[in-house]
Amino acid sequence: MLPPFLYRNSPYSHSGCISCLTFSADGKILASASSDQTIRLWGKYTGELKRTLNAHSDTVLSIAISPDSQTLASASADQTIRLWSLTSYEQPRILRGHSGWVTAVAINPDGNILVSGSTDGTVKLWNLNTGQLIKTLDEESTGVFAVAISSDGEILASAGTKTVKLWNLRTGEQLCTLAGCSPVAFSPDRKTLVSGGDQGTIKIWSQMLSTDESILEPLVSGEWWEVLGVGRDANLDTVKLAYRQLARQYHPDINRTGTAITKMQAINRAYEAFLQEFSRVWGG
Repeated sequence: MLPPFLYRNSPYSHSGCISCLTFSADGKILASASSDQTIRLWGKYTGELKRTLNAHSDTVLSIAISPDSQTLASASADQTIRLWSLTSYEQPRILRGHSGWVTAVAINPDGNILVSGSTDGTVKLWNLNTGQLIKTLDEESTGVFAVAISSDGEILASAGTKTVKLWNLRTGEQLCTLAGCSPVAFSPDRKTLVSGGDQGTIKIWSQMLSTDESILEPLVSGEWWEVLGVGRDANLDTVKLAYRQLARQYHPDINRTGTAITKMQAINRAYEAFLQEFSRVWGG
C-alpha cells in the first residue's frame, strides 16, 4: 500500500501562476517558474526560498535542470532561453533564435544538449555548454508545446496540438509521426511514450522496436482520423495533405524499414475509410 503523503508547507511562492516545477537530480533544489517572470529556488524539505532569478521580461513557461544539478535552463514567452549557473548565480547566458514563445525545454541525460520548442513551430537543439545552436527541426505550424527525451538520450519527442513527432536526437532525422498532442513523457525504460489525445484522452504508445531503427511503433489501427493525424472534423483538403505526407514517409518505395508495408497499409485503410464517410455524408 502506498504510504500517505503528508502536507509539509505551502510557502508564498510567486505573485503569478506557477507554470512549471522541477527538482534537481541531487534532490537539493526545487525550482518553480511563474507568470510573474521569475524562477525561484527552494529548499527541498524546508520550503525556504534560496534564490529568486530575475531576467525574463515575460512569463516563464518551462524550466529544466541539468543532470549534474549545475545548470538551469528557463524558457519564456519573451522568446528567449536563459542558462543559469546554480553555483554562482551569475547573469544568465541568453539563447536567441525562436520567433515565438519558447514553451518547452529539456536536457539530455549526458547534459550536453538542450532542446527547446516554440510557438514558432520549430524545435531547436543547442549545445548546453557553449549556448551555440546545433540544429533546427521544422515541426508544427500550430506550434510546439512539449518536448521530452528518452532516458538513453537517443529519441526526442515533440508535440503540438495535433501530432507528436519522434526524432533521432543525434542526427535530427524525423522517425515517425503519431496522432496525439502535448504533453508528452517517456517511461524510465524508454519503451513507452505517453501523450495527450483528443477529447481528454491519454494515449499510451507501444514498445520501442528492438531493431536499429529504435523508434516507437506508430498507430496502425484505430479511427481514420487518429491514423492520419488529423481532427475528426478535418476537411477534404486537410485529409488529402495528411495522407500525402504520410505516404511520402512510409511508402515502401521510399521507406526500406521492415514495418513500412504494415504502416502504409494502415494509412491506406484509414484514407479509404475517410473517403467512404465523406461520400456518404456529401454524396460525392
